[in-house]
Parts: sequence; C-alpha cells; structure tokens
Amino acid sequence: MIDTVLFDMGGTLEDIVSTPDTLQRAAQGITRILNHHNIPVQQSDTEMQMILLEGLKRYGDMRDESNIELKPERIWADYMLSDSGINLKEVEEISEEMACAWENLYFERSLRPGVADMLEGLSSLGLKLGIVSNTASLYHVFEQLDKYGIRKYFSDVTLSSVVGYRKPHPNIFHIALRQMRSRADSSVYVGDTVSRDILGSSRANFSHNILIHSQLTKQKDEELIDAPKPDFAVEDITQVLQICQSLVNEKKEV
Repeated sequence: MIDTVLFDMGGTLEDIVSTPDTLQRAAQGITRILNHHNIPVQQSDTEMQMILLEGLKRYGDMRDESNIELKPERIWADYMLSDSGINLKEVEEISEEMACAWENLYFERSLRPGVADMLEGLSSLGLKLGIVSNTASLYHVFEQLDKYGIRKYFSDVTLSSVVGYRKPHPNIFHIALRQMRSRADSSVYVGDTVSRDILGSSRANFSHNILIHSQLTKQKDEELIDAPKPDFAVEDITQVLQICQSLVNEKKEV
C-alpha cells in the first residue's frame, strides 16, 4: 500500500519558463548583487550574460555527467564567474545570495493551479508528502514553498545542493526516503522529466511514478534513448490526487 508521495519542485509543483529576457534579467541581477557588495564589475550586461552562460554550460556538463551537485561557493567561484576577473574569494562569500537570485531571475516561476487543493487531498488520505529537487541553491526551494503557502504539507525537503547527489542518482531518493522513514515500494514520485525524475525514481525502485509535462520535459529528454516509461502521464497536477486515490483504494480492495 502506498503511504508516501514525493514531488519534484521546478517544472512540477511550479511552472518554470526561461527566455532570453530572463537570462538578461538574471545577469543584471548578479551584477547588482556584486555592486551592492562593492565588488567591481568591468563587464557590460552582454558580456556578463556570456560569462554566466559559458560558466553554466561548463558546470552543467560536469554535473550532468557525474550527477553530483557542488555547493554554491564552488559553483560560482569555479564555474559561473571563474572567467570574470572578479575576486573569487569575495564571490564565495555571497554565493548563496547569487544562487537564490539566479533561481528567481533566470526563470519565471508560478505555482501550478490546483496544487494546494491537491496537496490537501493527499494529506487527507493520510499520505506523507516530501520534495526531492535538483537545485544549486541551499535555500531557494524553502523560500518558494513559504511564498506559495504550501510548506506545511511537506514533512521533508531533500535538495541536491545539500546532499550532493542530483537526480537521477538513486542516492538522493534513498536519502529522502530514509529521512521520511518510508520505503520505496510504498512510495510514488511525481516529476516533469524522464531523464531525471522517472529514470531516478525507477532506479530507486519506487512503487509508481508520474510524469507531468513542462517546458523542461522536451528540453531535458530530447536526446534520451531507452529510458523507462512513466507509470502515469498527466497534464494537470490535480490528476495526481485521483491517481493516488485509486492506488490507495486498489490496495484496500485486495
């Protein structure tokens, strides 16, 4: 019988969209933070965008190959701003501030309609709820949950930036399950990418997984070959409640 439902954050509980405009906004935001801390920036907005994009690509290549997440100090000093000529010791000291700003500015974020009601419904079924999220910030997910007013529903939030493993590495799922005192064979995972969420939860032997489509689904999965198929695929997050209700009832009837 299922007793636990774990969710991805960005692209799943919240819609996220990135565009050239959000990249420009993020680069300007990073420059403002540096200036605020009296760290000189010689680059134009366009030059800063290029530095950040190149740093993001280098870091993305490393983390996607290894499924390891570094701490913000290393991400920003060793990758994101490593070619900027900026004092990297000073960068380390404000790395989490920049990491949070990047998450907020590089993406347009909004809570999917119906999430709060869906979470309330799952809680009323007696299910334990948690989050497993890939993120380069230590605090951003918590701030978003508070902003949306839904943090109260989750007994655990497991972040790649904290534990060091990124989905689809099974260890991040195993850590979350241990923290929640749950078993994989009685747990459901909900995410928006096959390459991270469905593959990772399958490797961790979750009872079921659910795919909800987002902008990231095609972007992250376009080169995927021979990947596992989700047990369920939905377009509306509220359908997760219906699926979990049926899984609970199915076990009760056996």
